Amino acid sequence: MAQQLKKQEELIAEIWKLFHPVIAAQGMEILEIEYRRESVGWVLRIFLDGERGISVEDCAQISRIAGDLLDAADLIQVPYHLEVSSPGIDRPLRKPEHFQKYIGNIIEARTISPIENRRNFRGELKQASSEGVVIECEAGSYSIPMPLIERARLLYFESMKRKAL
Repeated sequence: MAQQLKKQEELIAEIWKLFHPVIAAQGMEILEIEYRRESVGWVLRIFLDGERGISVEDCAQISRIAGDLLDAADLIQVPYHLEVSSPGIDRPLRKPEHFQKYIGNIIEARTISPIENRRNFRGELKQASSEGVVIECEAGSYSIPMPLIERARLLYFESMKRKAL
């Protein structure tokens, strides 16, 4: 299992390197790439963002480009489904600048290894830097180093509900 996970991470890193310059040239940014087995088989998901947002046409255009790049590079050896989309309102947070943009909002994060005997954190994002983030949860405040964050995402509706109070 650990070896398969490492291979998936290496594949995602290769795909990221392949796509980054092409997507950046289109005025967009890759927020996240996922490659996982689901009920329909293997799925490669690419989440994009841009200054003006992401349209259906943007997704279709990048899907065609990504499909051609993947075919030419021959990185994936098994059948898979390619999905290109905007991150939606519960967007993934990956880079320090993503976290900084949402300070004061509710997020959830999962760590690679436990911090104070827990790996899942849900609460207000208090601070963010290139070193890590601080999340205020019900049980207290937690400092999480950036390299330990496995995944994180904004919880839009919870953030809006809290701001309305």
